[in-house]
Amino acid sequence: MKFKRIFLVVLDSLGVGEAIDAENYGDVGSNTLGHIKENYDLFIPNLEKLGFLDTLSMAENENVEAYYTIARPTNPGKDTLTGHYELLGVRNLVPFKSFVETGFPNELVEKIELLTKRRVIGNKNAQGLDIINELGERHMQYGFLILYTSNGSNLYIAAHEDVIPVAKLYEYAEKIREITMTEELKVGRVIARVFTGKPGNFKFTNERYELAIKPPTKSVFNLLQENDYATISIGKIADIFEDDGISKKMKAKNSMEALNKLSDTMGKNFTGLCVCNLNDFDQEYGHKRDLEGYARAIEEFDVQVPMLINKLETEDLLILTADHGCDPTFPGNGHTRENVPVIVFGRNLKEPKRLDILESMGDIGATIAENFGATQLLIGKSFLEKLK
Repeated sequence: MKFKRIFLVVLDSLGVGEAIDAENYGDVGSNTLGHIKENYDLFIPNLEKLGFLDTLSMAENENVEAYYTIARPTNPGKDTLTGHYELLGVRNLVPFKSFVETGFPNELVEKIELLTKRRVIGNKNAQGLDIINELGERHMQYGFLILYTSNGSNLYIAAHEDVIPVAKLYEYAEKIREITMTEELKVGRVIARVFTGKPGNFKFTNERYELAIKPPTKSVFNLLQENDYATISIGKIADIFEDDGISKKMKAKNSMEALNKLSDTMGKNFTGLCVCNLNDFDQEYGHKRDLEGYARAIEEFDVQVPMLINKLETEDLLILTADHGCDPTFPGNGHTRENVPVIVFGRNLKEPKRLDILESMGDIGATIAENFGATQLLIGKSFLEKLK
């Protein structure tokens, strides 16, 4: 074992340029970090020292303090599950279905109405609070169920806590999850959202219930857990993997709470892997096409980087990466098919430099697996031996 603890931090949606197959997804020209940098004077000195900006051009920089490169996506699709699966070594050959362009089929809507005994309204691509403000009052008057999709392969149902009890909404979500497992539908996630307030002042509560699909193959989490290593998740990681292979999970309302819990975890004594997702980049800024907000969020994370580094012990490894892109300058409000940055830092690493481009995001998972003596993954090639 080269490293006792590995901390993998996913900067959700912070892609660094179109993937080689971007044309297949209508994403030619996308570049989340690049376009933010072009339109905003980013001040991120700590990330810059780690080679973060060098991932945009893959130019060689001898003055970096970390290994840096980019990784190419190989799993089909560009949704949250697809990206995280690949990062943690899961091959998923059949992409999850997106209904962003069309809404969900009438047949599914009818089944939901039959299951819930409630009429469904909405059924379109929308940002959460936008559709709640549009349909919330009608929902409260008649008890209709609000249905929408957003950000890839997601099915959302929403209800006011005074109209549909939280437990009942969760029950609806579980029933909908069961009927959306077919190959024709294959929705990645079914998500129940609870809101409160009055018309003109609605807001979501923290009672979000997310039902994904169990990964089709073993992940790094499974391999490490089978060998009695700790597998810790912070943020939405446990939801993505349906808790499979995860020994301890911690929820987080936002990226700052996730970072605080990561900091606390770094102060604990364990051997194994901790994966932390910072979702605000994607949810709060990428999908809302808020370029300035996204830029400020990157700068705010940069301020936290020294804290993370200072918390590292000599036998620790820190990896910063992303799961896909979400270019705030690109048309629409969906994810973009992009390469992801890979930053690798450790106190005992003596030769920080540019690494060769990783042909799969799964190379990260393969590297983590090899470190802990596991090599049974179906995707990825380890670069552990290059970390010196």
